[in-house]
Amino acid sequence: MSDLLTVTPAGLFCPAAGAYIDPVRPVEKAIITHGHADHARAGHGAVLATRQTLDIMAIRNGADFCGSAQETGYGEVVRSGDVEVSLHPAGHVLGSAQVLLNRAGRRTVVSGDYKRQADPTCTPFELVPCETFVTEATFGLPVFRHPPARQEVEKLLSSLDLFPGQTHLVGAYALGKAQRVIAELRAAGYHKTIYLHGALEKLTAYYQEQGIALGPIEPVAKRGKELSGEIVLCPPGQLSDRWARRFGDPVAAMASGWMRVRARARQRGAELPLIVSDHADWDDLCRTILETGAQEIWVTHGAEEALVHWCEMNGRNARPLNMIGYDEDEDTDNTPAVEI
Repeated sequence: MSDLLTVTPAGLFCPAAGAYIDPVRPVEKAIITHGHADHARAGHGAVLATRQTLDIMAIRNGADFCGSAQETGYGEVVRSGDVEVSLHPAGHVLGSAQVLLNRAGRRTVVSGDYKRQADPTCTPFELVPCETFVTEATFGLPVFRHPPARQEVEKLLSSLDLFPGQTHLVGAYALGKAQRVIAELRAAGYHKTIYLHGALEKLTAYYQEQGIALGPIEPVAKRGKELSGEIVLCPPGQLSDRWARRFGDPVAAMASGWMRVRARARQRGAELPLIVSDHADWDDLCRTILETGAQEIWVTHGAEEALVHWCEMNGRNARPLNMIGYDEDEDTDNTPAVEI
């Protein structure tokens, strides 16, 4: 318990506002941090989120994903009960937000998922000072130190130069990761058409509608070996699926923070692991906790105990939330990976 938050089976709940944050089951009133499926579920009575998160939820779940939707911009204050609620950029994916709860000057921030690395496809992370900070710990172990995304994209382009006759399949999650990989390729000077598996098309088109410059993109459709020497993005599960066989002998790459772990790369069938993450790594988790000034730290979904121990060693009160329903992968994407 804190002045503002309690943990319930449905997720974090603010009694004074009568609202849950990223609840794992349908509730009367929900504040949603971002559009990934483990945080943005359908069926709530009322939902408060950024315009882009609401749009993404509608794309994934249909226009009637909730009873009523309320849009709020970054920094705008919405009063709920005696609590002032505002959303602030999390730097995770398009529209992602941290939730600031302010009650009589006592400030609690629920960060959702966040990252500090530069990303051309979403608004940068904003540091929000607070007394209590709820942080994720997806990559909450010292082994996870993410290299610059540009460095990893250069590995992909070098492989393309070395094997110009092979299609390069890149496994990337549908929301955030696929679009970031494309944008990083463009920033690195790759201007050719990039091809998409059908499951990635709708969200990529939405990013483009929102003014994110991604260059020439086409669906794979029925093409296969004629895309030799090209870059094709697909859901991670398709790397080892029969769908990939249409490209002959492709180079299988995978973009994820988990590619730091060789066993994960082998599990995904990735011969070219690309360490590109949309979550904060160990150093940025620790830095963010210190910079918020918070003395109370709640740690959720990930390597909770390690980060709690670090907090305690650095003079912060900390507790693991041990909440279920949040996936420690980067996107529990329930969209069927079918070619459309």
